[in-house]
Amino acid sequence: MRHELRTEHLSLDFLRVCEAAAIAAARTMGQGDRKYSDHVAVEAMREVMDTVPMCGRVVIGEGERDEAPMLYIGEEVGEGASKNSGNHSAEIHDSFPEVDIAVDPLEGTNLCAVGANNAISVLAASERNGLLNAPDIYMDKIVVGPSSRGAIDIDAPVKDNLKAIARKLGRDIEDLAVMVLERPRHQKLIQDIRNAGARIRLLGDGDLSAGISAAVAGTNIHALMGIGGAPEGVLTAAALKCLNGEIQARLVFDQDRLMVDASKVPPKEKVINRLREMGINDPNKIYDTNDLAPGKKIIFAATGVTDGALLRGVRFFGAGKRTHSLVMNTDSRHIRFIDTVHVEGGPDVIIRF
Repeated sequence: MRHELRTEHLSLDFLRVCEAAAIAAARTMGQGDRKYSDHVAVEAMREVMDTVPMCGRVVIGEGERDEAPMLYIGEEVGEGASKNSGNHSAEIHDSFPEVDIAVDPLEGTNLCAVGANNAISVLAASERNGLLNAPDIYMDKIVVGPSSRGAIDIDAPVKDNLKAIARKLGRDIEDLAVMVLERPRHQKLIQDIRNAGARIRLLGDGDLSAGISAAVAGTNIHALMGIGGAPEGVLTAAALKCLNGEIQARLVFDQDRLMVDASKVPPKEKVINRLREMGINDPNKIYDTNDLAPGKKIIFAATGVTDGALLRGVRFFGAGKRTHSLVMNTDSRHIRFIDTVHVEGGPDVIIRF
């Protein structure tokens, strides 16, 4: 009999997965090799993922099968997948819950490579079909916390959105801080925010961690605006389902708007055909939180690789390492910040906190 997805049972398993990826990536911090940092994070995440009691399917991962050797879109992961062979494969498969997985083993590869803040390891999970199978293209986003939910409109002028957010928070626009990726495509957005009177925190990379921070009171971040990755948008939506925040988003494949090299953007026709293959028939659709993460049972886990506004990075000491993680789910409504000391060595090791 198929086992039901129980989020509390799997939350700590997914914590182990993120911790392993974060520790592996942190060992490469500052070495200047972003591809190697990502590679070791993927390998570590994949190894631990196969010990999780589930039949998992990657819906957002490192790419298609021919581009990524591990954690590719469509890959089966988990203990159930690894045991799914032989005469009793169906029986074994049915003894584990079916889980859709979205991963970013190292969000902020450049940040890790240069030792900058806000690199994290991230995983979101849900029951089958609970996360949008988003293509690896760009996505325009606006993200706010629970207090501003229902006040934003991605098609509204920037100033109108900022007025609405300020009104909901009982603040002046001048009191707001907005996170924006520092990219040429955001020149007008940045100027519009400044003209409205709000403050800006520019990001080198990593709009996922910024989106989560915008939904948490006390971070002094009140919104995220601008164009980033579509996969990161789905991961952000999964976190916001647990935090009661809101995201509105739309896919973007207009090269002139993106202001990137033509070689980095596939032809529009190819993108639209790929969207149709993935079940997305309206390329101009505006997505909300529930469109991106429609699942009823959502788990979100993240571990800091380098220090950030929300999570501390991995710290190494002689007898082990220390990690700081966020784990939450929609079932229990628990939001846990977990500080873990990973002890290495025998019974005479001195543990320092």
